[in-house]
This record gives sequence, C-alpha cells and structure tokens, in this order.
Amino acid sequence: MLRSCQREIIKSITSQVIKTILSISLTVQQSSIATQHHPDSFSALLKQWRHQRGFSQLDLAVTSQVSQRHISFLESGRAQPSRDMVLQLADVLEIPLRQQNLMLSAAGFAPIHAETDLSAPEMAAIRRAIDFMLQQQEPYPGIVVDRYWNLLLANNAANRLLATFITLTELETRFSQNGKINLMRVVFDPQGLRPFIVGWEKLAAHLLQRVHREAMAEGENEQSNQLLHQLLGYPGVAEIWRTSDRSPQNALLLTTHFRRDRLELQFFSTLATLGTPYDITLQELRIESFFPADETSDRTWKALANR
Repeated sequence: MLRSCQREIIKSITSQVIKTILSISLTVQQSSIATQHHPDSFSALLKQWRHQRGFSQLDLAVTSQVSQRHISFLESGRAQPSRDMVLQLADVLEIPLRQQNLMLSAAGFAPIHAETDLSAPEMAAIRRAIDFMLQQQEPYPGIVVDRYWNLLLANNAANRLLATFITLTELETRFSQNGKINLMRVVFDPQGLRPFIVGWEKLAAHLLQRVHREAMAEGENEQSNQLLHQLLGYPGVAEIWRTSDRSPQNALLLTTHFRRDRLELQFFSTLATLGTPYDITLQELRIESFFPADETSDRTWKALANR
C-alpha cells in the first residue's frame, strides 16, 4: 500500500514537472515567434544592434553593468526596459540618435532627440560657426551635407567648381529631390560629374564602400538602403561593387581628378563633424573641405577664382 502511494506521488510530481517544462518551452517559443514577427520590437532591435556591434550578451552585460540574465530577458521579450535602460544600452552600443528614438518608441517611450532644421533660430550660433568655416575655406571649395549626402550649404568656391562642369539648371532639374541636391547622385550619374572624373571607377568603388559603411553603422534604414540601391542602379556600378580592388594602395590619399578639355584639377578632401551633439541634424552633419592635391591644380584653381 505504502509503495503504491509513493508511486502515485512520484507520478503526480513527474507529471507536474513535465507540464511546467512544456509551459516554459511554449512561452519561450511564443516569445521567439513574437520577436520574429515584429522586427521593429525593442527586443529585436536590441539583438540586431548587439550583433552588429559584435557584442555577446556577456560583453553587453559587463560593459553596461546589467546582468546577463536581464539582457537575455530583454532580447526574448520576457522583460521590458525602463527608459533609462534603453538609453544606457544605446550609449554602450553607440547607437545613433535617430535610431535611439526608434528604440525608445519600440519600448513604449516618447523620443527624446530632436531633429531641428539648420535654419531654425536656435541653430543660429552653430550656423554662424559653420558659415565661418566655409568662408575660411575660400578660395577652396567647402560644403555641408547631411547623412544621405544631400547638399545643405556650400561656399562660393564649391558652387564655382560644380558650375565648371554642370550648369545650375541641370543640377536643379536632374539631381534635386525635395529641394535638395544629392551629391552622390551627381558623381554617379553619367550626365553628372562622372564623365569629367579621371579614373572614375576607382573613386566610385571608394564612395560605395563609404556609403555602405555608413549604412551599416546606422543600422537598418530605408533612406540609406534607398541611396545605395539608387547608386547601384547606374550603368556599370553594380559590377564595380562586385569586382572593386580593396587591396592596399601606394598613394597617400585618394584624389578626385577632374578633366574638361584642357582644364585639369586634382583635389583631396577632409571631413569634419560637430562634437557631442544632442540633436539628430547636428549629429548627421558632415563638413567637407577640398584642397588642391598638387601645385599645378593650386595655381589653376586660383586663376579660375580670380577671373
């Protein structure tokens, strides 16, 4: 009788354990399925960024001083983050401000990073600083572009350089979208600067890699993907992307070599960004300054500027 009772108790306990295990397994599967069906959920975004930055769950836990168990629960959807937790993890993973807003929204919080137009009154001091930089760059070209290489500002020298090869009417009718001229399209389009750039294929390969790197650093983004697909759609560009030579180069810098009839100019450029930005517009600004790559180009360009 006693043994029979013991067997029944063990049987009952075993049955409950099996039910518990099955319940936990089903919960995990449902959470996993929910994450797969909602790629814009916080759990999916966190996992995506962690993989993209090359972090293991343990790496992220140690660096952010959050338990690995909690990181696991956040990625599976079994735990919801606080607003501070979202920002803490985003800071460790160096997620751009625009994408931080998306993560906050996915977690159920209001975005905190503004995207202020450069012409807004609160941008006055920054705009003066940028204008000063562009003016100081004269007589050499200087431009300001956004994250997607739309031209926002240019000094007189930059306008002069573009006008040497493309008329203002062509720029506005062919390359302007939403009132902005996209400089990547200007370089890649056969009716843009492309015919006037010596060794265009080499420059195109470098620019494609730059656009791709920036898209990867920013994460999944419709505008980034759209720009890359547009560039790959131009004649011969997809082939350049597949076969471009990524071996080390002997030259110190990649220069842009312009040629039109007897006019030849070679420029290299530097890129500058604004430090410690809290605004999306400011974080995505790029200030590019161009300099003659040799003495002949310097003399030729100054002669054009003095006309």
